[in-house]
Amino acid sequence: MAMIREVEIRGFKSIYSANIQLGRVNCFIGANGVGKSNLLEALGVLGAAANGTVDDESLLRRGVRAGLPRLYKSSFISHRTPAHIALGVTTQTKAEYRVSLLNPLDSPEPAWSYKTEVLGDGQKQIVSDGVRDRKNLNPKAGLAALQIVDLEPTNPAAQLMQRLQEFAIYCPNTPTLRGIVPDQQSRLPIGLSGGQLPEGFAALCQHLENDGEEGEEILEQVLELIDWVADIQTISHGTDLLSPKVPRTKLLLKFSDRFMRKSRNELTAYDASEGALYILFTALLCLLPKAPQMLAIDNLDQALNPGLLKVLISRLADWLYYNDPDRQLLFTVHNPAALDGLNLSDPEVYLFAVERNSNGQTVMRRLTLTPELIKLNEQYPLSRLWLMGHLGAVPNV
Repeated sequence: MAMIREVEIRGFKSIYSANIQLGRVNCFIGANGVGKSNLLEALGVLGAAANGTVDDESLLRRGVRAGLPRLYKSSFISHRTPAHIALGVTTQTKAEYRVSLLNPLDSPEPAWSYKTEVLGDGQKQIVSDGVRDRKNLNPKAGLAALQIVDLEPTNPAAQLMQRLQEFAIYCPNTPTLRGIVPDQQSRLPIGLSGGQLPEGFAALCQHLENDGEEGEEILEQVLELIDWVADIQTISHGTDLLSPKVPRTKLLLKFSDRFMRKSRNELTAYDASEGALYILFTALLCLLPKAPQMLAIDNLDQALNPGLLKVLISRLADWLYYNDPDRQLLFTVHNPAALDGLNLSDPEVYLFAVERNSNGQTVMRRLTLTPELIKLNEQYPLSRLWLMGHLGAVPNV
């Protein structure tokens, strides 16, 4: 399997040192500011490195916030500031990609440069480059990105690099999902902020239609989460459904409200419930073949009713598996109801509590079904146990 199983981070933002194991579905909970998003951004930086260049453009393309160089490097009062940022991942087949990046505290050019780089396919090392002190090496360019051109697509190292290169952090917002503001990071099959939602939904319908009855069942699972909808279509015309003052995209989503009279029951994403748009957004990323094999959604729970969120999360594992058994999702949430949708008896569903230790460093701890937790869970749902403090990851206020 090509799934990434281990992530190693050293000296990145609030993550001074961390090693975590990943599954197919990976949920991260914790108080505001503990470093949940920093984990996602570390993978975004690694993805840029795997693509050959780490700069503001390549980071923004992956949903990483562009900032001053010194803001990316750990700088704790209690510990020496590391000389470089070290990031690495290993797959189940032992393919690995590791890189150390020089990121000076000031802002010289280039702000990011490669110090070391390692790429292996589990059998042999393809790139094993030490400190870049040779004059013929460009410190701004990755070697591994060049080497994978010569590898077979089925090579585990090539598959790992593709997974990293495609990785992106999605964080939708309502205006972009409604189509009234452009997506600043547009990409297929859907933009990082939710742009191209109509195009993505049209592609999903076509894809599921080709899968016959199984595809129809999956589409029904998506639509039944939007209980007021009788039908959803993608249309290229809709002047009668939108005010001329409202910006519109080339394609529109048309929702039919099953409770309203047929002459007045059609509306676009501009007027539809925002919850419906967030449901479609998540479903597209899980189900469309062109979505990244590994992706992250920051604040997956926004705009969703707790009951709806629980059901949505309960379906993520099956939706991800539908097209590709190796597809992975990482997401952060703050709503306790999200935990009740996680099936922790599924060996591919992981829940992490993220906190800061006494030195302010981000610590990630996987929560498993220990005998004690199983006993408590018989009395209370996980959401309640989180609020009661049994899982940790609560604000220290």
